[in-house]
Amino acid sequence: MSTPHPAGVPAPGGDRIPVMVPWLGEEEARAAADAVLSGWVAQGPRVAAFERAFAERVGAEHGIAVSSCTTALHLALIALELGPGDEVVVPSLSFIATANAVRYVGAHPVFADVEEATGNLTPDTVDAVRTPRTRAVLAVHQGGVPADVHALRAACADWGVPLVEDAACGIGATVGGKSVGHGALLAAWSFHPRKVITTGEGGMVTTDDAQWAERLRRLREHGMNVSAAQRHASSKPIAEAYLEVGYNYRMTDIQAAVGLVQLGKLDAIVARRRELAARYEQLLADVPGLRPVRDPGHGEGNFQSYWVLLTGDHPVGRDELLAVLAEAGISARRGIMASHLEPAYAGHAAAPLPVSERISRDSLILPLFHTMTHDQQDRVVAVLRARAAG
Repeated sequence: MSTPHPAGVPAPGGDRIPVMVPWLGEEEARAAADAVLSGWVAQGPRVAAFERAFAERVGAEHGIAVSSCTTALHLALIALELGPGDEVVVPSLSFIATANAVRYVGAHPVFADVEEATGNLTPDTVDAVRTPRTRAVLAVHQGGVPADVHALRAACADWGVPLVEDAACGIGATVGGKSVGHGALLAAWSFHPRKVITTGEGGMVTTDDAQWAERLRRLREHGMNVSAAQRHASSKPIAEAYLEVGYNYRMTDIQAAVGLVQLGKLDAIVARRRELAARYEQLLADVPGLRPVRDPGHGEGNFQSYWVLLTGDHPVGRDELLAVLAEAGISARRGIMASHLEPAYAGHAAAPLPVSERISRDSLILPLFHTMTHDQQDRVVAVLRARAAG
């Protein structure tokens, strides 16, 4: 029996099934309007409130809201004082911003392979490319599948290098029953519309280190020693000083107002995504040639992306299957990119990365969003089943 979308939530219009739709509604619209009507739309009190609420949610002492996860990664690597001559181990199997952030600070990204089941780094895959010049490891919770950060943190401690977490897709996922990012030295988060919760664009750095947090707040606002909000709130004139070269990486109060509402919906969003993911797995169980992403043994994912890997007995390749889905009115996407194969990294030396290349070549992301109906999910599965049958 097919069930409708969640009560009170409009289904996407039209017959085409999108790959992702953010769950936004009247509450977010009112929050944004209130921010506009308050007269304070730049970084201000709502950003501060969002930082506190987000940090509390992931179990961190400090949250620093920024303009994107990419800028969050950049600031995190600046906090570690990385620069030319330093190597940072990163997965190639990630959105290209992960590696790019390393280059922003002048350091050298060293691509490591991943394990096939999760698409994530492991201590063994990092150790295979680690050198005496390795100064940090940047792990990704890929597609919302949590990396085994306990194992990675222990290995990094033995090697004497810090672990930074790219948690762009990770909000709502858990490791050992605790939020992704809990106990991280530095974690970077995304609020892009493709993520589980969104502020349109935007990001966050979380950390337990008060000195890092203070510096990152300064760096996101041109290196000023006092924020614009603090200057405007003061009854006396304050002459700010610029203590170092900084950046314009701020989040607006309009975005933060939306983020606060979205954060309140997080549990419902993750629960719905996990319900739909479990239903996909059940429906696809007897479809040959498809291996769906699953929870790892060390945690639970948020299914920010629901990806399937084509196995050797599937009758067509990934790109042909994407075309078949598109012709049926279903928006799917290629799987996670292998960054070392992109033109931006042509000529960049890399060790053999067979698992990353296989996942990138043979995986695709299926539609999954909060308001997805069972009828829509049945349509997706019917196309996959028919094509697998030849």
